[in-house]
Amino acid sequence: MNTKIVILGSTGSVGRQTAEVAADLGVEVIALAASRDIKTMETQARRFKPRFVTMSDERAAAELKIQLADTDIDVRCGRESLLESASQPDADIIFNSIGQSAGLEPTLSALSAGKRLALANKESIVIAGELVMRTAKESGGEIIPVDSEHSAIYQCLAAGRRADVSRLLLTASGGPFYGMKPNQLEAITPAQALAHPTWKMGQKITIDSATLMNKGFEVIEAMHLFGVAPDAIEVLIHRESIIHSMVEYTDNAVIAQLSLPDMRLSAQYAMTAPERVNGLMKRLDLTEIGSLTFAKPDYESFPLLRLAYDCAKEGGVLPAALNAADEVAVSQFLDGFIGFCDISRIVERVVAKIPNKFKPSLSELKAASDEAMLEAAALCKSLH
Repeated sequence: MNTKIVILGSTGSVGRQTAEVAADLGVEVIALAASRDIKTMETQARRFKPRFVTMSDERAAAELKIQLADTDIDVRCGRESLLESASQPDADIIFNSIGQSAGLEPTLSALSAGKRLALANKESIVIAGELVMRTAKESGGEIIPVDSEHSAIYQCLAAGRRADVSRLLLTASGGPFYGMKPNQLEAITPAQALAHPTWKMGQKITIDSATLMNKGFEVIEAMHLFGVAPDAIEVLIHRESIIHSMVEYTDNAVIAQLSLPDMRLSAQYAMTAPERVNGLMKRLDLTEIGSLTFAKPDYESFPLLRLAYDCAKEGGVLPAALNAADEVAVSQFLDGFIGFCDISRIVERVVAKIPNKFKPSLSELKAASDEAMLEAAALCKSLH
């Protein structure tokens, strides 16, 4: 393929799979960016021979520079280099799989440069959905979602007109605690919560999947990406993770995208869309699956999904506050300072305390996030 790409967050789970697809398709990778995984970055740099790589961690950058001293690859560090990576003039596609809120600025940088952005960083949309979509529209940038659910919707939308969409059906595996009641969830440990039944992901997103917060974030993301109201988005528990999402049209026809659970498919489609090519993914054999099941979410056991819907409807800075409070609470849970059910309690209390501001600027979104983080940290400390 005569395509040049940049991979941000290249050493993370989605970033590594994106790199695997790029190597298989023969795509030229002109820049890589990550945080501090020196070993993986060195392997990727030697494989793709990009012009430069960026590490956000200073020590990691210094060590990587020594490791790559026998190459012509420029090793850089810091925010400015990251944003330069996100807006490379001759890049055809920018892949953003940076984790959490750190991915927002690169998203805006890529879109401001009018780039095709393959977006795996849902937090960009959750925090600043209105701003991100406005930036894309004004600058001629394009967003192709890489999350499996949103990639599925993106593909299903090819079957009809946007004006004829009546409902989006987001599927969810239900996480490792599907069917459990609130009293059963109190004693859940980080090790148990990290054992996702279907997907192998980073720690933060795995915990969010266990609380269904991740699905709530995906509701907010879908609302902005596809221009639908929250009430037109329905979450379905689908334990087999074969149908990745569906689109219902006004004539009640439902179009679904099915495949084995493999993020490489979404990454590949973002590279080739609207074309399709052979890839690394295995063929789906429905006779092996046998049956596909669906159920409604349990909002009592997993209240963060309902809270996400409420924040989506309210808009303003509340989705940013939701995301920020969740970042803190999940981190504290992983470190063993709070319990599993404390995550939802803390996030709910923080969101209730943050005053809302509508049509917020980037600085107002950051201020709300900072306030939410401080509030969440204080609540977590009170539980230590």
